[in-house]
Amino acid sequence: MLLGIDHAVVAADCSALGSGDMAGTAPLPDAPVSEWWPFRNQLLATLAGMRAISLGATELLLGSVASDSTHVDGTAPFYEILDQLFRMQEGGLRVTAPALDLTSTALARTSGIGRDLLAWAHSCHTSAIACGACRGCYKHQQVMEELYGDPY
Repeated sequence: MLLGIDHAVVAADCSALGSGDMAGTAPLPDAPVSEWWPFRNQLLATLAGMRAISLGATELLLGSVASDSTHVDGTAPFYEILDQLFRMQEGGLRVTAPALDLTSTALARTSGIGRDLLAWAHSCHTSAIACGACRGCYKHQQVMEELYGDPY
């Protein structure tokens, strides 16, 4: 509760759907990067939206940043279409991605979250704890270096 935000967990075993680093398998032949899962952001948004509706939420804020635009499902047009789709369905949930124009470093600076809390964050592609050796962990290290001059 350090952020003052309720934390709702949705458990869904999607291991049969992906490939590459996050699934512990070889990437699919069409994978542009080793951690690519087809339709991942769409699936995650759908699961989060289902939970959000049950909690009475009216807006789903998604955390994509500028570097996510290397994939179609990390772009403004994708989120605009996703918003239209969610609004037309029962519940009328809005979908926004307010940090799309920010780098991860700029988002961390803008948020005002302190280093002590940010140090707990990670986006490891291979483990529930930071492995320190995948693309997600390298990105976290880079952001910490840009913010504080060192990775930890």
